[in-house]
Amino acid sequence: MAALRVGFAGTPEFARTALAALHAAGFEVPLVLSQPDRPAGRGMKLQASPVKQWALDHAIAVAQPHSLRLDGKYPDDAASARQALLDARLDVLVVAAYGLILPQWVLDLPRLGCMNIHASLLPRWRGAAPIHRAIEAGDAETGVTIMQMDAGLDTGDMLVTERLAIAPTDTTATLHERLAALGGRLMVEALELAACGGLTRTRQPDEGVTYAHKIEKAESTVNWADSATTIARRIRAFDPFPGASTTWRGHPLKMWGATAQPGEIADKDSNEFNSNKRQGTVLLLSETGISVQTGQGTLTLTHLQRAGGKRLPAADFLRGCPVAVGDVLGDAPSDSPDLKV
Repeated sequence: MAALRVGFAGTPEFARTALAALHAAGFEVPLVLSQPDRPAGRGMKLQASPVKQWALDHAIAVAQPHSLRLDGKYPDDAASARQALLDARLDVLVVAAYGLILPQWVLDLPRLGCMNIHASLLPRWRGAAPIHRAIEAGDAETGVTIMQMDAGLDTGDMLVTERLAIAPTDTTATLHERLAALGGRLMVEALELAACGGLTRTRQPDEGVTYAHKIEKAESTVNWADSATTIARRIRAFDPFPGASTTWRGHPLKMWGATAQPGEIADKDSNEFNSNKRQGTVLLLSETGISVQTGQGTLTLTHLQRAGGKRLPAADFLRGCPVAVGDVLGDAPSDSPDLKV
């Protein structure tokens, strides 16, 4: 098993977890590919990816090409990476959230090809953001597919799969952690099978294909005409990035936790139901949250954050932010000069 020479291509924390699992299982990893260092933080200093940091800490060689296309914008980068891959004499290249397209020469180079860790049950949620989209869609389960890579977008044959339930309280952050650990374990199993010729390839079915398109910042703004259930799922799906947002008296507001009630809330003064209230209207304030009218049902915001502040439970948030019943979230800017958020 440990005789396999395993290259690794990955960049974020999800991939670092898998790389650590391969190393712990005893596989020889002579080379790691990761994206070039990017500026980050307030000082915008160049920062190495989690995968690069882990590899350097464990004395593993790292290559960081801007592209792997020999005829592309960075041919010298690609040529250098190609030589590094050839020198590594790989049996297999494991890929996890790398972020660069692998051209055919890379797919063909290792003896056993390239194997990808994909955080969904293929063919559902092919693409860049499978964890976010599964939560946003209200899926009851997801999982990990170890896939033999081909030239298509997550279209390769399936090698190993395992299902994982999505809890009603799961966010992308919490589900990410469980899927990362599962992905590392399944890849170790797949490589152990590959080492003894025991892997079975299964073609992906033609039915059930969906695409998990990349998350854009513009998606973060909540549409209060949506149902409470839809908005609550989006809040969980967009935690930690990009965060679901709205405005309060014209000031930006992030929402990090919410519960949906399909029914209506009776007005405490008139005892009439609020279905005729404007969407986005604050209906009720309590220690547990801020209840808001939606296109269908009521949404209770349980954790919020104003600009420059911290995530806070609703009770703490309300002590420093004078939201009032009748305020309309997502409404026009306030004219109040003394409002500091």
